[in-house]
Amino acid sequence: MVTLWVLAVGAISQAGLFKSVVLFVTMGVVVAVAWARLGAADLAMVEVAVGAGITGALFLNTLGHLEQGPGKGGQGEDKARL
Repeated sequence: MVTLWVLAVGAISQAGLFKSVVLFVTMGVVVAVAWARLGAADLAMVEVAVGAGITGALFLNTLGHLEQGPGKGGQGEDKARL
């Protein structure tokens, strides 16, 4: 339980977004382990797949787009400026 609090507070309070995403994904894995230990294997699998996997991938993808900066997002962004 303490580990979850440390990971949650760390994910929120980190100055670097990459570190926050890594801590968030780690927290998802720890929650999945907790569900598995409570006997809810189905919830553990969903938590790993959605909470850590898909959400982490989407956060990292968004972080990559944020680091590219404006003007490098593709054709849709150019049309929006006009």
